[in-house]
Amino acid sequence: MASDKHILSAFDRDLEAVQAMIMKMGGLVERAILDASQALETRDDELAAMVRANDAAIDALEQQVNEEVARIIALRGPNTTDLRTVLTVMKIAGNLERIGDYAKNMGKRTTALGQMPQVAGAAGSIRRMAKAVELMLKDALDAYIQRDAELATDVRARDQEVDQMYNALFREFLTHMMEDPRNITACMHLHFIAKNIERMGDHITSIAEQVVYLVTGQMPGEARPKGDQTPYTTEVQ
Repeated sequence: MASDKHILSAFDRDLEAVQAMIMKMGGLVERAILDASQALETRDDELAAMVRANDAAIDALEQQVNEEVARIIALRGPNTTDLRTVLTVMKIAGNLERIGDYAKNMGKRTTALGQMPQVAGAAGSIRRMAKAVELMLKDALDAYIQRDAELATDVRARDQEVDQMYNALFREFLTHMMEDPRNITACMHLHFIAKNIERMGDHITSIAEQVVYLVTGQMPGEARPKGDQTPYTTEVQ
């Protein structure tokens, strides 16, 4: 019995450590989203460059999480419930890393856009979309820490609002391009930035679904509503 308690407390300590990494990673990703959108709106090349550079820290934390999860599984032999917890941590880290990559891509395109005429209203609309996604991420991480399946379900539903914002921006960019061909290059960059943010919402939704699974033991049954009606994809580098 004493040995079991010792193993349990060791597992709890290990889990606390890896969860601290997740929250640190989440904080860096939230900051990257906001900084990337601010850099776009203010045409701040230095801030855009900082977003790109800081992605390395997010990547390094994901690697640390994966290594720690592997160590916990090997040393602690977690039971079914505990194993579900550590695997959820690893999946959340993977989603956070992808979101960080999208923020980095925003920084890259912001630098290119700095050499082009501004498209009226576009940067402000993208900033509002990015803020909505950042708040989704904050709530998804809170839901994980609090083991709050209801909050996670709410986050999942809010992804449709992000899709609708993206669709509106897509139509707006098409209008700008048709009205003045000189806007085409800038609007293509802006479209891919908006698509990056829409994909962030998808990854945050995946985090929320992992929280529901962690708390209830089941993934959400119904297919999540998707509001993205466009045929375009985006890149992660």
